[in-house]
Amino acid sequence: MRKPVASSLSRSAMLCAALALGTSCKSVEPHTTPSEDTTAPPEVSTQEPMTETKSETETETPTRRGNSPWLQARVGDRVAYSFSANRKAMGRQQPGTVPEAAVAGVVTLEVVAVELPWVWVTLYFTEDGGAPSRRPMLARPLVVPVRADESRALEVPREGKQSTEQLTAAGRHWEAKRYLNDKRAFDGPLENRLYAATPGPLYLTNGLLDASVTLAGFAMGGGSQLTLVEARQGQEGGTGVPRTLARPWGPGTWFDMRMETEGTTSVLRTCQAAERGFILRQQVTPPTSGAACPDFAQAEAVPLEEAVLARIWESLDARQWPPAPEGLAPAKRETLTVGTHRVPVLQFETAQPQANNIRVQAYAADPWEDALAGLAHEARFQPLLDRITPNGGGTQLTDWGVWVPGATP
Repeated sequence: MRKPVASSLSRSAMLCAALALGTSCKSVEPHTTPSEDTTAPPEVSTQEPMTETKSETETETPTRRGNSPWLQARVGDRVAYSFSANRKAMGRQQPGTVPEAAVAGVVTLEVVAVELPWVWVTLYFTEDGGAPSRRPMLARPLVVPVRADESRALEVPREGKQSTEQLTAAGRHWEAKRYLNDKRAFDGPLENRLYAATPGPLYLTNGLLDASVTLAGFAMGGGSQLTLVEARQGQEGGTGVPRTLARPWGPGTWFDMRMETEGTTSVLRTCQAAERGFILRQQVTPPTSGAACPDFAQAEAVPLEEAVLARIWESLDARQWPPAPEGLAPAKRETLTVGTHRVPVLQFETAQPQANNIRVQAYAADPWEDALAGLAHEARFQPLLDRITPNGGGTQLTDWGVWVPGATP
């Protein structure tokens, strides 16, 4: 049974789901991935975007608050990581309890436009040979508008035992800090993170060099990992053209879900943003007037690199499209009205004889359909409708949009 749309970025959820193999850091050669900019200019050192101070001048200029390296972003700044993820059932579980799955390739983050306070980043996944990923969730480039100045304090402590080391990666020597967080004694994961002491061009991912999580317990085995293969900086002076949010990852967008439980109906809005290398996500009651997402002061903050690792793990659940829920009758093609949008869907129905009910689920016929322009990535791969009839109850996507000033879906 699939759950209603929910956050994929919770750190605790990632620790229980994003598995990883391999904790060593080794020398690797630069890896070239598709890009609009193929020139590799010199790299420069930048500051780590954690603790920030404001000068009098910066305070007076709204688009230059703070000293984050995102304020010096250039079109063409890029980092790329090889990734892999796999899972399998362990112990005495019955065959098929945990579907086995594996995925591998390269994930690239690249600055395509700078229009302060916004830095526009594309995120895309490819096979090792450079072809687009065949995984439905990873098959298209995504757009991420990231705010470069400071609107709130942002700092997520790095957990675990610390050590220092030196290594060569992406054709460059790095002074690094390793964070090893071992929870295997409590059936938890082994987390291993390696960060550059001075991020330089790795500011896009907070200085990440290597990340892995190995799961212990939960009757599952397998792994996932990110390892740096390319880091470069773009040319000075370029501004690029901000992308539309037709295929957003999530930041810059909102969507509403209606929930019916025991005769009570409520609507919850999920607002998403990105700022200085962190993904922000907050659920609120939809405002009746004013901005669609007026405030992210209380939003959950997750480092961008952790969100990427979580998305790779989640892609293991969508090996095909439509998902064809087990035990359900063949899908019917329907059209679902969501706000002002008319979305082609595949509708599945299954009888629940014990309760004399029928469960109805509707998925986007094509999660990359133009009719879904502006809808956050996570919502595209969840049921747009999940309802019990005739007794009622369930969830339904009711509307969505973008909130970044000047952005269009």
